[in-house]
Amino acid sequence: MIELVLPDPSVVVLVAAAGAGKSTFAARHFGPAEILSSDAYRAIVSGDEANQRATPTAFRLLHRTLERRLADHRLTVIDATNLERPARREILLRAAAAGVPAIAIVLDLPPAVILARNAGRSSRAVGESVVLRHLARLRASLDRPAPPFDGEGFERVILLRDPAEVDSIAVLRQPVGTA
Repeated sequence: MIELVLPDPSVVVLVAAAGAGKSTFAARHFGPAEILSSDAYRAIVSGDEANQRATPTAFRLLHRTLERRLADHRLTVIDATNLERPARREILLRAAAAGVPAIAIVLDLPPAVILARNAGRSSRAVGESVVLRHLARLRASLDRPAPPFDGEGFERVILLRDPAEVDSIAVLRQPVGTA
């Protein structure tokens, strides 16, 4: 078992392609009220979590909720692909303004695993071309000479590359300000 100790409060930014298991990971390790899901906000805005036209409004609401949670010093998990630097920047700016550390958890699983998981989804399968595009964006971020997300403002970036590794994680919380 791998113990992953997270500062509490913190912002946990999940980064992965559609179908990689972000929502499953979040639900396994965090309470429902701690998870801000882009899919859930799209559903709130439009009635359909897959409605990409609702994304701008959904993220405005997600960011507003994040700000409120940070003001209350509450651990918050961002369940979205977060593949693009500008998307991560919006979260990191809010975390920095609140003085709360941000941790990236990257699910960099083998493409075959992600494609199989996505194909096995009953209600939220994303087109294979979209998943492949997500995987290419993730590779572009990770396969650079600099460490992943270097200079973006994350306190720590955790790369998980093996499904067994993801399944063996135990998330522990370390209250900020204690040893």
